[in-house]
Amino acid sequence: YAPVYRNSKDLETGKVEVAKVLKKFKDVGVTDRTLVWNTDLIETMELENLLTQAAQQMFSAEARKESRGAHAQENYPDRDDVNWMKHTLSYQTARNIEDAAIKLEYRPVIDKPLDDEMHHVPPAKRVY
Repeated sequence: YAPVYRNSKDLETGKVEVAKVLKKFKDVGVTDRTLVWNTDLIETMELENLLTQAAQQMFSAEARKESRGAHAQENYPDRDDVNWMKHTLSYQTARNIEDAAIKLEYRPVIDKPLDDEMHHVPPAKRVY
């Protein structure tokens, strides 16, 4: 639902689907209780991490109504520096992914150098 070339309909569907998958994580369990070379535990932790990343990417991608770099969206073909010159910060609202919602916040882009050693390079559209 979030390929390289995205569209709003698929991203909205993807948010619903990934939320369903997160809820199913409560059914995942670790049966191997050993403390050495526990691949069952490692794979469960990797699955949790991948699900967390997938959910945060899906929610962040759906919220961004523009195309920028690798985040191309068919419904919004142009960059929107006025509204979207900011970083998306995504959070899980609870420790357990099956109980969590994805919360989005934003912070501004630092677009000017912090010292005098480098000159300012204004943002520009990538053209190849």
